[in-house]
Amino acid sequence: MGNTESTPTPPQPPMRAGRRRQTSTSSPTQSLDEKFDAIRIDHHPHTSPSSHNVLSTSDTEHVSGTQTIQYVRDLLKDNKNRLGLSALSTANPSSVLEIPSAILKDTQNFNLSIPHEGTPVTNQRSSGRCWIFAATNVFRIAIQQKYDIKNFELSQAYLFFWDKVEKANYFLTSLLDTAEEYDVDSRLVSALMASPVGDGGQWDMIVNLVAKYGIVPQTLYPDSWNAQNSSTMDRLLTTKLREDGLKLRAMRKDGASDTEIASVKEEMMQDVVRILTLCLGPPPAANEKFTWVRLLHTPPTLDGTTQTNEIKEYTTTKHQVKTASLTPLDFAASTEVKKFISLVNDPRNPYNRLLTVDHLGNVYDGRPITYVNVSAQTLKQACVAMLRKGLPIFFGSDVGKMSDSQKGIMDTALVDYELGFDVQLGMSKAQRLLTGESQMTHAMVLTAVHLDQEGKPVRWRVENSWSVAAGTEGYFVMSDAWMDEFCYQAVVDPAVVSKEVRDVLSQEAKVLPLWDPMGALA
Repeated sequence: MGNTESTPTPPQPPMRAGRRRQTSTSSPTQSLDEKFDAIRIDHHPHTSPSSHNVLSTSDTEHVSGTQTIQYVRDLLKDNKNRLGLSALSTANPSSVLEIPSAILKDTQNFNLSIPHEGTPVTNQRSSGRCWIFAATNVFRIAIQQKYDIKNFELSQAYLFFWDKVEKANYFLTSLLDTAEEYDVDSRLVSALMASPVGDGGQWDMIVNLVAKYGIVPQTLYPDSWNAQNSSTMDRLLTTKLREDGLKLRAMRKDGASDTEIASVKEEMMQDVVRILTLCLGPPPAANEKFTWVRLLHTPPTLDGTTQTNEIKEYTTTKHQVKTASLTPLDFAASTEVKKFISLVNDPRNPYNRLLTVDHLGNVYDGRPITYVNVSAQTLKQACVAMLRKGLPIFFGSDVGKMSDSQKGIMDTALVDYELGFDVQLGMSKAQRLLTGESQMTHAMVLTAVHLDQEGKPVRWRVENSWSVAAGTEGYFVMSDAWMDEFCYQAVVDPAVVSKEVRDVLSQEAKVLPLWDPMGALA
């Protein structure tokens, strides 16, 4: 990061820090924001209400317990702090400090939306498969329109199975590749060991899976208990792979032949597939035809075949019963998955720059993780253009920041920690990435936006995968300011961006290390 374009900007003041305290002469014409600001506390340079310090007066490298206790006692002489103690110590501070006006303005009203949203709302349950759910929620819209189906889900477990298999191979191969140059306690190998087969993923990983294995309806390969509750299976796989990785590296260092190593690695991969098959069920073959089953939950049988109960059709919106016989790869043809590109907004790095991440992927020698780094404005313009074309958008963000999952609101003005704790918070997006304060944690789908009279986004409609119990029947509202600060990625058709942005794809990518925040898997 040795150039001006990638230098972090100075800390930005808190969103409301510049507002002055007002007299409490509210009138019927005042907005809720104005009434709320009438009792707001100004944030002047902080002066301690106590003459007692927290740090030792004789040695500021150490905390003084005695002085700290006296500081706390002096702190609670203030009526406001005693009130804060009563409220904030007995409930979740983020709920106590939610601003009513933010909740009221973040409504599910939009003036630009895609013509068809996928149904039903999906539920990833206790798993980290959000990226697979977001991708399949994008894919299913084209399939629902093609086959005239009202309610339809693709099998997330099918891609989940093959992702685990491919990640296991990617991990073992990477440990072999690094055996002679990197020690086990090196930062790279430690990062590889941290999560060999984690549930998370990225768009290019979806591209690799769909290109190699295709997709299938959920009725053909439904969720098992372990697909919905993946932690035990993941822990077992992680333990086994770490142990196996050490064995392979030792063989390489001891001079074992490639043939000997390949034979042992094959046994290790068979162990992985056995665990996955027993936990998730035997998957359909990518090149064998399946017959679409009509709305039946038909788990695989013990012998690896799929029960059909002699019902081999699906139902259209006109209640017509039809059949379809095709392979998973045939079924994936309508997704056009390979043509889409991943835009990111990473202000640490120059814009209009191609980025990739070292040793991050699932299919070994598959399509690499590739990001076109653009400004937030360019990313949002591309998203609006996608919605105008009637296309949903896979996007990655830091969903836990300034959000309420029950209300389904993501808004930088949602929670006023500054008011409750009399502190100032003002890191820039670049600084949050640099310090590990923020990164991509969750993938969802954009289906609508509300534009103001000048055509600028005000708020966005978000399809989540946390069931109908979260948000408004499964949908969230994201303020445009929240998108600026906590949205990092959007997957778009290259046709909706300028030639200048498309030309970035021909650059030699800047390689980020595996532990970089942009290497986080949604």
